[in-house]
Amino acid sequence: MHIGERLKFIREAKGLSQRDLAARAGMTNGAISMIEQDKTSPSVSSLKRILDGIPMSLSMFFSEVEGLDEPKYFYAADELTELSPSDIGLEEKPERLSLRQLGDASRHSLQILHETYAPGADTGPEMLSHASEEGGIIVSGSVEITVDNQVRVLNPGDGYLFDSRLPHRFRNIGEQECVIISACTPPTF
Repeated sequence: MHIGERLKFIREAKGLSQRDLAARAGMTNGAISMIEQDKTSPSVSSLKRILDGIPMSLSMFFSEVEGLDEPKYFYAADELTELSPSDIGLEEKPERLSLRQLGDASRHSLQILHETYAPGADTGPEMLSHASEEGGIIVSGSVEITVDNQVRVLNPGDGYLFDSRLPHRFRNIGEQECVIISACTPPTF
């Protein structure tokens, strides 16, 4: 997928100029132009800001439309949609974070993710914030989660649940891979 081509297609379909979208996202129209021409790759947080200006979630931006003829209830492991920065071209340097989404979140009121954080991986230096609630359970490894001004290290079996409008960040400070199964409602990430 070419991030720039997809962004331009969606922006034009919404009737927005580059200048309009840049103003909504708090960026320059030159930055939007560079991204649309695939001359630069936005960070996850920058793309999230841009999509918030449309408005559109990251999952909707990257989702493939589920079949309309027959409802889909079951998914094989290879049918999850990868929202990982390294696999979808959001970062020039490879990230060690994988966010695999179950189904097309744009068609449901619940988003379910299989998250994998390699040692040292995190959601980025900028705190995330989006209009929903999220929760999850740590399956393996450990993760440091910051929500608002609280920081906690969670281990296998531990969980979290919070209002996603609060600034938050996930970071694997351990030496093992961390796996989390999470849910977000409504889907906004």
